[in-house]
Amino acid sequence: MTENSSSPFGFKDLDPHEKTERVKDVFHSVAENYDLMNDLMSAGVHRLWKDAFVKALSPKDCEKILDMAGGTGDIAFRIHKKLKYPDITICDINNSMLEVGQDRAMDKGILHGLDWICAPAESLPFPDDHFDAYTIAFGLRNVTDRAKALQEAHRVLKPGGKFCCLEFSQVTLPGLDKLYDLYSFNVIPKIGECVTGDRDSYQYLVESIQRFPKQKALLKELQDVGFENVTYRNFTGGVVALHMALKK
Repeated sequence: MTENSSSPFGFKDLDPHEKTERVKDVFHSVAENYDLMNDLMSAGVHRLWKDAFVKALSPKDCEKILDMAGGTGDIAFRIHKKLKYPDITICDINNSMLEVGQDRAMDKGILHGLDWICAPAESLPFPDDHFDAYTIAFGLRNVTDRAKALQEAHRVLKPGGKFCCLEFSQVTLPGLDKLYDLYSFNVIPKIGECVTGDRDSYQYLVESIQRFPKQKALLKELQDVGFENVTYRNFTGGVVALHMALKK
């Protein structure tokens, strides 16, 4: 991304710095109701997607795992539950989301094996070749400079390290695409307005899905920054896609 380039914020194109601040505002606004809204918007199916995501990751004890944009702990808690000796770093640009996650960890009695770091995906405060796995679930479409974020993911992974991304994508089932768009644009913002009083944040989240690259385009972006063995798998007819890759 060049200095004078713009970055998509929903259907708008903004100055990169402005986009970063607007995304922070969105997730500050939705943090307290984030998990409730996920349940309402997906009828609870997001839990199945995340379970399948962690199963595909297949985490092992003694692995160092970075969960990016994981502030509320949804993915980290699932990984933690599978390990006897977890070593998970949760990183998020938004302090409000991290505070929600830390409160949830305390409520669950999870006192060890998790580190909480506030930092952007494009500038990670970790050394090269540091993590065995990098996970990001429903966060990549919100970063300001996706290419830089993917480069950083590649940099901090050890050789042989796994990259796993779960994100909304292109619906592939005929007919479902039109129903999904109708639901997304007409229902989700209204749910957000009724539950949180914030329609605009959920309008942005819907629009951000439309601007995000589709399955094969994201696969190429991963290859372009040096990842190998890049694959993707669709869930729920392509509503969501899981991309996995290795750093050689």
